[in-house]
Amino acid sequence: MSLDQILTVAQMRDAEAALVASGTSACELMQRAASGAAEWVWRLAAGRQVTVLCGPGNNGGDGWVIAEAIRERGGKVSVIAGADPATDAARHARSLYQGGVLPVEQATRGEVLVDCLFGSGLTRPLSAEHMALLTHLAAIHHHVVAIDLPSGIDADLGQPLNRGLPHNDLTIALGAWKFAHFLMPAAASMGALKLVDIGVEPVGAAARAIAQPQFDPPGADDHKYTRGLLGVMVGAMPGAALLAAHAAQGAGAGYVRLHADAPLAVPNELVVSTQPLAEALTDKRIAALLVGPGLGRDAKAREKLTLALAEQIPAVLDADALVVLAPRLLAEHQTPLVATPHEGELLSLERAWDLDGAGSKVDRAVALALASGMVVVAKGADTVVAAPDGRLALAHRASSWLSTAGTGDVLAGTIASRLANGVDAFDAACQGVWLHGEAARLCDPAFAAGQLAEAVRAAYAACL
Repeated sequence: MSLDQILTVAQMRDAEAALVASGTSACELMQRAASGAAEWVWRLAAGRQVTVLCGPGNNGGDGWVIAEAIRERGGKVSVIAGADPATDAARHARSLYQGGVLPVEQATRGEVLVDCLFGSGLTRPLSAEHMALLTHLAAIHHHVVAIDLPSGIDADLGQPLNRGLPHNDLTIALGAWKFAHFLMPAAASMGALKLVDIGVEPVGAAARAIAQPQFDPPGADDHKYTRGLLGVMVGAMPGAALLAAHAAQGAGAGYVRLHADAPLAVPNELVVSTQPLAEALTDKRIAALLVGPGLGRDAKAREKLTLALAEQIPAVLDADALVVLAPRLLAEHQTPLVATPHEGELLSLERAWDLDGAGSKVDRAVALALASGMVVVAKGADTVVAAPDGRLALAHRASSWLSTAGTGDVLAGTIASRLANGVDAFDAACQGVWLHGEAARLCDPAFAAGQLAEAVRAAYAACL
């Protein structure tokens, strides 16, 4: 079983079909899923009135099972049927429910609404009748819980199919994560996320959710070079490189060295090299490079990027480096590269590689990774990591306080530190994304990028 995998609707259907083929009935799968979901609903309700809105399909069947589980425990529950059950499993679940069913027009104010109207297979907008019913019930309940996915969401694209869908306090995924649990704009409306295991086996080539990594402390015979020397290019705006270097120091690299054109005032633990870059990069002890934060976009910046890519050194390319990057610069580069574009930089890279930018953020990251040969970290309110070999990972929502200047530099430094530590480029990207998100969680609200960089150290410690 793999609880971090993210499945498309088609993959989830195939996985459930495989369970049925192995001897588990559809009704038993529904019982597993809905009973697990009922546990979370029970905790949230804490004895308060629960209203379950049931639709016609198996998501509605889950609702009937949840309602019966709460009723059997002595909870206060009623069901509103948005439609009659239309599948065998849903009809069976309805037959087992022994509680009350309210006509739609008798819906009353309550504490917890459980949305089981439609689940992950929906591809068309809710009807006007169903949309009105859902929004009315959400408005007269203090809390809304979505089962598997909120009704009216495209599971694969993360797009709302209707405008004005309710916000949820909790979304309980069934069997496996779906892409919409991670992709904006849908992810913003889901509240807290929980996952119920129903025994789904690992699916080949499935995407995965980025999880907390596990690190080992340095070995007894380790030293600064065995732990990784990271070279950070300094450009027109040194502050960005300093932020990245500060974060890198807390993320595992044994030695962080700034490469600058002139001396810089830096903390004592940072080293600045003013050796000509072409000479400095011949140092065989350099394990990884970071190029881009504060680099600039002029001829000198292009020269620095060209020199960095001429050496066969793993590198993270960020910010300005992504704007001046051209495919010809990668033609003979053989070592791993990680690109960390935000939306504007992603567009720039797509133009450089003659990509049309079509599809979801996942589609775009995958296409760029394949075309460029780089691991692509398409960052933002939702973050997608795609490797040229087809590996794909998505990050859980991080703090919205990350929407401040300099936090991208911190992410780049964190990923580069993991790369210098000898980690595979895709894994280094995923580890860096997790550390970045955890560091944000550890910071007080309205943090600045410097505080985020300092918190990377505590995030790293949590993984030991």
